Amino acid sequence: MKAATSVRIGDFTLDTAIRRLGKANIQSPMPAASVIESESLPLFLDSEHLEELHGKAPVAVSFETAGPRRDIYFDPSKTKCAVVTCGGLCPGINDVIRAIVMEAFHKYRIPTVLGVRYGLEGFIPKYAHDVVELTPQKVTDIHQFGGTILGSSRGPQEPAEIVDALERMNISALFMIGGDGTMKATQAIVEETARRGLRIAVIGIPKTIDNDINFISQSFGFETAVFKATEAIQCAHTEALGYKNGIGLVKLMGRESGFIAAHSTLAMKEVNFVLIPEIPFALHGEGGLLPELAKRLILRKHAVIVAAEGAGQHLLEARGETDLSGNVVLSDVADVLRREIKRYLDQENIPFSMKYIDPSYIIRSVPANANDKVYCGFLGQNAVHAAMSGRTNMVVAKLLDRYVHLPLELVTRKRRKLNVRSEYWQAVLESTGQPELATLSSLPS
Repeated sequence: MKAATSVRIGDFTLDTAIRRLGKANIQSPMPAASVIESESLPLFLDSEHLEELHGKAPVAVSFETAGPRRDIYFDPSKTKCAVVTCGGLCPGINDVIRAIVMEAFHKYRIPTVLGVRYGLEGFIPKYAHDVVELTPQKVTDIHQFGGTILGSSRGPQEPAEIVDALERMNISALFMIGGDGTMKATQAIVEETARRGLRIAVIGIPKTIDNDINFISQSFGFETAVFKATEAIQCAHTEALGYKNGIGLVKLMGRESGFIAAHSTLAMKEVNFVLIPEIPFALHGEGGLLPELAKRLILRKHAVIVAAEGAGQHLLEARGETDLSGNVVLSDVADVLRREIKRYLDQENIPFSMKYIDPSYIIRSVPANANDKVYCGFLGQNAVHAAMSGRTNMVVAKLLDRYVHLPLELVTRKRRKLNVRSEYWQAVLESTGQPELATLSSLPS
């Protein structure tokens, strides 16, 4: 089957073509042996990548291969780069920053890489944030620490003001590390640079601890997050075993997608109930969580519940608020679970002891583990290769174990959600032994 860069799937056209600033006609300083041999990579995609393919045969799609090119667009000696980190913290951000700086200096001999402080605010004069010059000496040890040495922020900033700053600083390539909102901001910046006729490469490095960037199977930091989450689950299990009818309740990150909760559950076989945003579970009635929990306690004398933070929002009154990134402010599912579990078990005369653990900020703030460090290194290096070759309006991503270029339009199309009809979710249910809970209930008045 021939792979193309544009494939029609139902009402959706999947277009993988990457925008370029112009012809690359400068010989790369990279060794000839290291440049990629093939510009395109045909891959077969299925419903795990595109919901539109559910029940349909996989399709062959051609993607641009990530990596160094024989010819580049920018003259390295006259190139100035900038790096900015936005949104919430995630394991591995410092690793990506380090990889960008080291690749720019040591492979391309780029004289200047600037770090923009505190997210997109750092471009706006009224915030008066300093810009820091990133050198190999400055970033040499940062991969040992969590967080971001540049700081971060949330909130929309005017693309015109950001591009004004890029012009003032004479930036040739901008690397934006962030989640869904940041990638949408990246698109807006690209369009503003194009409107002004500026030759600035704008490259996104997708970051989301929730693993909910569209089309990308696993974002950096996710593996580290799952590892730390399993530690919390193990503690909850130990606490639950310590008491008759002990209950361990763990709330994990996952605003709209339950990947951390599901993957941690697969890793730790002690979980008995896992609640995710994709399934609006019932609390009461036949097949409801509370009757099933009572059955579990009567039979086994303990239970472990893992809930993603976005689970159960249908049970709660919407607050109608948004944060600075435009995300809906969630109500606390743990509060309602603790309250309703107590009410129900007291009503059923079942004595119990419940311990609640929320490791969210610990998970977000830790350094990346070994596999995520490797992943971040490749993302940072390939981002520099893409920018220097004159590509823009794209992200670097790992797809089916290969590093490729993806257009921003594809990754910002929607948030990725866990496919509850997949073999993966069935494996989660088999691991917990929980029944398929009844759905869509409301709290008793």
